[in-house]
Amino acid sequence: MVLFWPIQQELDCINASGDILGKIKFNGEKECYQFFPNTESVALSNDEQTHIAIKLAALESGQSIIPMQDDD
Repeated sequence: MVLFWPIQQELDCINASGDILGKIKFNGEKECYQFFPNTESVALSNDEQTHIAIKLAALESGQSIIPMQDDD
């Protein structure tokens, strides 16, 4: 299981133990969403990789969005 938590137009990817696995960010140059792993975290399990891949696919297809934060 992976929880996706929005932070400033990014999604923190958090595992069941509460460890931050990395972030999903929009790459404006390539116009796609990318996963940036936390360099201090342990290796991703197959289940975690699958959940992240599903979320990336949902973002790319428009089935999911990253909520925008209004700082006003």
